[in-house]
Amino acid sequence: MVIRLLSVCLVVAAATAPASAAQVQDDAQNEARRVLDVMYRVRAYQNQHPWRATDRNWIRATYYTGVMGMYRATKDPEVLEQALRWAEKHEWREGTEREVANRKTCGQTYLELYFLDPKPERIAAIRAYVDSRMARIAGGESPLKGWYYVDTLYVGPPTLAMLGQATGEKRYYDYLHRVYWAVVGRLLDKEDHLFYRDARFFKARTPRGRKVLWSRGNGWAFGGIPRVLEHLPKDDPQRKRYVELFQAMAAALVARQSADGLWRSNLDDPEQCPNPETSGTAFFCYGLAWGVNEGLLPKDRYLLPAVKAWTGLVRHVNEAGRLGYVQPVGAEPRPARENQTHEYASGLFLLAGGEVHRLLLSGTGKSAAELIRHCSEE
Repeated sequence: MVIRLLSVCLVVAAATAPASAAQVQDDAQNEARRVLDVMYRVRAYQNQHPWRATDRNWIRATYYTGVMGMYRATKDPEVLEQALRWAEKHEWREGTEREVANRKTCGQTYLELYFLDPKPERIAAIRAYVDSRMARIAGGESPLKGWYYVDTLYVGPPTLAMLGQATGEKRYYDYLHRVYWAVVGRLLDKEDHLFYRDARFFKARTPRGRKVLWSRGNGWAFGGIPRVLEHLPKDDPQRKRYVELFQAMAAALVARQSADGLWRSNLDDPEQCPNPETSGTAFFCYGLAWGVNEGLLPKDRYLLPAVKAWTGLVRHVNEAGRLGYVQPVGAEPRPARENQTHEYASGLFLLAGGEVHRLLLSGTGKSAAELIRHCSEE
């Protein structure tokens, strides 16, 4: 339906716009349609090859952050219905994991669905869970219990920011800032502006003497910042800190991007695992494209890296829609093979595609389309 509507728009635009403007629009719209095509293919493959028949942990929930990103790009009611079925099946409850931060991941999709149709039952359970955590902290439990690894910066903070927006209650933002900056203060390498996965890696070195800065670990951090900023009030006194961290990470990441547009599993030592790795790359593509779209990253510096990342990812999607070279579940740099995929990475691909699609439909569309064609031909 969405692709058919795009085609109609193209015909109308070509008939009414001046020739040069129509050509520019055609180029960008055609590339945008190709982005949607590959997104639909990846979603179809993942739906046909689920990690498990049923689940509500961080893996499935990360996939659904991508499904919702795809809905924002397409407004396809079938995509929205998929997310609703998942949420309703699990009665809008928090995740089943042991880790208290991970259990909040499901809440991101519930809250996005709530923003579309604010029925209180959509956020009642996740709000009750977060409130219970806050009550335990008020009773003396450390606010950082369970928040010892960098992945928490994606799975937990966006839910807290969304709850702040949904309820208008400042206490959720206060909780967000308290845990977020404590994790950053512990795990950020201030010299490289990148994160260690957890404290085990502070002094770890590869055989070549390089640091262990895990790609997907940094992806969790980098990809989480846009999802916080989208729901943080413009006048929040902490907002500038998130923006500055995002910009510092972006600069550090593009300096480490490989010629094929992808990143390797260890950002400080690409030779440790020299194969491409797509889950970290999808995070970085999403964040870079979002930053350009929002005007937080200058397009003359970051548009090309975002496009190179996208075209690099697409090269590793086969005809069936399987995204390859996904490092399996883990906590440090490991090899990945062409036939390895996973549900969380499919979700990250959809998130990235949604932002690249937005680039193509924006004032940056002509430049983005030209770069996509150029990078695809390399």
